[in-house]
Amino acid sequence: MRFSSTPLKEIPPAAFLAAGSLLAAVLPPLVGNYWSQVLGEIGIYIMLGIGLNVVVGFAGLLDLGYVAFFGIGAYGYALMASPQFGMHIPFWLMLPVCVALAAAGGALLGVPVLRLRGDYLAIVTLGFGEIIRVVLNNLDPVTNGPRGLLRIDPPFLGTTPIDNPQRWYYLILAGVLLAAFIADRLNNSRIGRAWIAMREDQDAAAVMGIDVLKYKLLAFTIGASFAGAGGAIFAARQGAIFPENFSLMVSINVLCLIIIGGMGSIPGVILGAVVLIGLPEVLRGIEQYRMLAFGALLVIMMIFRPSGFLTASRRNPTAATPRDLE
Repeated sequence: MRFSSTPLKEIPPAAFLAAGSLLAAVLPPLVGNYWSQVLGEIGIYIMLGIGLNVVVGFAGLLDLGYVAFFGIGAYGYALMASPQFGMHIPFWLMLPVCVALAAAGGALLGVPVLRLRGDYLAIVTLGFGEIIRVVLNNLDPVTNGPRGLLRIDPPFLGTTPIDNPQRWYYLILAGVLLAAFIADRLNNSRIGRAWIAMREDQDAAAVMGIDVLKYKLLAFTIGASFAGAGGAIFAARQGAIFPENFSLMVSINVLCLIIIGGMGSIPGVILGAVVLIGLPEVLRGIEQYRMLAFGALLVIMMIFRPSGFLTASRRNPTAATPRDLE
C-alpha cells in the first residue's frame, strides 16, 4: 500500500517560530549540559540547512560543495582569534567579516557555474568543496595544516565568556531564529518568487523576464553567508578546528536533512536536523543498532513521504504577476 505524497499543509513560519522558541528557551535547565551540547550541534546544522535550503530548496541548484563556505567562516574566525597570528580579534567584530568572506566565496563559486545545471553543477560544486579542504590541509604557514588551529577565543557578552554548553545553546538559538527569519523574508520577497520560478523551470523563468544568472549568483552568495556565520560559531564553540571537520560528509548531511525535512520548507529544515543529528544521539545506548534504525527510517520516509516530512506549500500561481518577478 502506498500513501499519497500530497504535501502536508505547511505550518505558518511565524507560529512555528513562536511556539518553537518558547519551548526551546526552557530546555537547557531541564536537559542538562550533555543534551544542551547536542542541541547546540543541532542548531549549527539548522543554520547550515537554512543556508543550503536557499540554494537547493528555493532556487533549485544542487550544491555539493556547501561545506567550503562553512570552512571559510570557521577558519576566518579561528585565524584572527587564536595564537596563530596573535591578533585575538573579538568574536562580535569577526562574525560579520566571516559572513562577508563566505558570501564572497559563494560569489566566486557562482560566477563560473552560472550556466551549468543538474549533474554538471553538482560535480563542479563538489570539486570546489574539496579544493577548499585540500587548501586548508596543505597551507601550513597560514592554517597550520592537519595540526589545525587550537586555543580559539570564545565570545564574550560584556565580561561574561560564553564557555559552557548552556550559554552556547542560547547563542546558537538566537542565530537560528535570526537565520530562519531572514530566510522566510527572502522566500516571500520578489527575490524568493524569482528563485521559485527558476526552480520550477529555468527556461520558462527566463522567458518571463527573470535574469536567471543574476538570481543564481544571489542564491549562491546569500546561501554561503549563512554557512559563514555557522562556521564562525562552530570554531568559537569547539575551541579547535581541523581540516577534517570540513569534509564532503558535512555537505551530504546538510543536504540529507533538507531532503528529509522537506525541500524549500524552513520548518522542514528544523525537523530534518532534529531527526538526522539528534536521533543518532538518542540511539547511542544501542550504538551497534542505531545506524540500522536510522537507515530503516530513511527507507520508510522515502517510501511514504518522498517529498519530505514538511514540504513547502506551492504558491498559487495567480498570486504573482510578471511584474513581481522582474
